[in-house]
Amino acid sequence: MTDRTTAPWHLAAPALFVMAWGGNHFTPLLHMYETLGHYSTVTADLFLGFYVVGLVPGLLLAGTLSDRYGRKPLVVAGVLAGILASVLLGLGFSSEVVICLGRFLAGLSVGVAMSVGTAWIKELSSAPHDLVARPSAGARRPALTLTVGFGLGAGVSGVLAQWGPLPTLLPYAVHILLSLLILPRLMRTPETVPRSRVHASLWGDLKVPLAGHRRFLRVVLPTAPWVFGAAGIAYAMMPKLVESQLGDLNLAFATLLTVVTLGTGALVQPQVSRLNSLTRGRAILVGMGVMLVGVLSAVATAVTLSPVLALITGIVLGAAYGITVVAGLVEIQRISTPTDLAGITGVYYSLTYVGFLLPVLFASLTEFASYPLMLSLLAATCAGCLVLTAVGLRRP
Repeated sequence: MTDRTTAPWHLAAPALFVMAWGGNHFTPLLHMYETLGHYSTVTADLFLGFYVVGLVPGLLLAGTLSDRYGRKPLVVAGVLAGILASVLLGLGFSSEVVICLGRFLAGLSVGVAMSVGTAWIKELSSAPHDLVARPSAGARRPALTLTVGFGLGAGVSGVLAQWGPLPTLLPYAVHILLSLLILPRLMRTPETVPRSRVHASLWGDLKVPLAGHRRFLRVVLPTAPWVFGAAGIAYAMMPKLVESQLGDLNLAFATLLTVVTLGTGALVQPQVSRLNSLTRGRAILVGMGVMLVGVLSAVATAVTLSPVLALITGIVLGAAYGITVVAGLVEIQRISTPTDLAGITGVYYSLTYVGFLLPVLFASLTEFASYPLMLSLLAATCAGCLVLTAVGLRRP
């Protein structure tokens, strides 16, 4: 039973919020791990990489399992995985193995939020659960919930680590408490997967034929990696480029960049539906254009090492992130059906997180190339993807 006065999607959204919080609250703490934990930059970026390793099964397997067993059991499991991740991260500050395991579980949790949670809120934003939602609500609501969770998680944890007591423990304790508080609300959320749904074998369910759809290949595929590529550049790469200018405020500036980037993304996401109307369904192309401007701004930051320019870069890339992620979800929901929505959503988000590996890749290549050079090549790649997307949109 759900509360008569509470929209069903409002019951599910807090679960996505806390899972996103648990996935991203680690990012602004990287400088703390390098200074207090004496981990190298490559090792700190490796912790980010293990998060992506956990995302892959969360994105690709959880959606298929939820199509078979229901959305609610998988989302509950995702919240519990996030809690365990924070326990390990809070207690394992001095152990690389424990941190990597915690980051893996955090990624697994976020993968569930993105694939299963996004599909669930989309279904809860449609009849018979919601009779007044606009068609774009199924893409906008989960994307905005995740973005706010990513941003607030990073912001609160960064502030606690910079100025609060027990900086290696308190950020994770806050996440654990929030996760425990939302579980009763989550249990009241209605299931949207019919028990009568007929399935093929589990292996057959794991196949996602829509990943070969022409619209997916021509429009979604060239844009997807840039979604979290923008985030990786803005709040994982920019703080390191300008850290010599910040003194003891590195962690605070990294937190500010994360909040500004994701806050900008959250502000623009509700406008994507209107942008699609104005551009006749080409909001995703606008997002890629803004993305190119943001990467060029990152090149300028790498040359000048200006914290102000780094902040501007975060704002531009945040706008690009917000437009592109919602426009991409609109595209996949346009070509999907209820039986394959979670699966193709998982594939989409898997591709978006390829871009989050950019900081790890760039850190490993610094012996061979400078950041201005690598970011210039990245800008050229972004321009190429922009052209591919434009061509794809012109074809019916």
